[in-house]
Amino acid sequence: MDTDQPAKIGAQHLPLRDQVLAALRKGIISGDYPPGERLTEDRLAEDFGVSRNPVREALRVAEAEGFVVILPRRGAVVASPSSATIHDIFAVRERLEPLAARLAAERATPGDVTSLRAVLEQARLATEAQDLRRVGELNSALHLQILGISGNPWLASIAKALYLHVQWVFQMTAKVRAPHSWDEHIKLVDAIGSGDGELAETVALEHVGAASAAAHETAGRA
Repeated sequence: MDTDQPAKIGAQHLPLRDQVLAALRKGIISGDYPPGERLTEDRLAEDFGVSRNPVREALRVAEAEGFVVILPRRGAVVASPSSATIHDIFAVRERLEPLAARLAAERATPGDVTSLRAVLEQARLATEAQDLRRVGELNSALHLQILGISGNPWLASIAKALYLHVQWVFQMTAKVRAPHSWDEHIKLVDAIGSGDGELAETVALEHVGAASAAAHETAGRA
């Protein structure tokens, strides 16, 4: 388990189950707990410095979210995004991201665009350093920031849970996709900065299409 997990997450001011769930999601999304890995309650309790009860509760939620499967005689095992799951994620992204990009282009301030470009710069450095975990985090951060700039709270609300899974799928393709993805993101931010809503919508749709093709190709090889 990665050493940047907090030693005693019980010290945080959140219910223990929620703290364990957040740490478990992070470990699965980042690949610290890879697909197919068995997750025993004892092991997770030791990893997170808590008792087994909040671990058991967190595993139930993670199963409902699709991050974990409970198998007979094996217990909890890290799931792998299926082709159906990937299809469903991108079906939502194809509608959500182009709309968010159009609205962001119409509403973005110069400060908003500067903030987006700062994320792009961080991503460039992370890609050059082959820090794929950081690249994945920044991928979601950029899209969530665009959703925020869109000014539509319903879009942001819908995206909150979705982008945990988006980041999970992105990590599967990061080695191949990272350089291409950030080239596409530069075009997207340029389009938003231009104030041309139609162009931003088109660029966003093309970006989602490329990401979808890469994710399905990777899932097909798994």
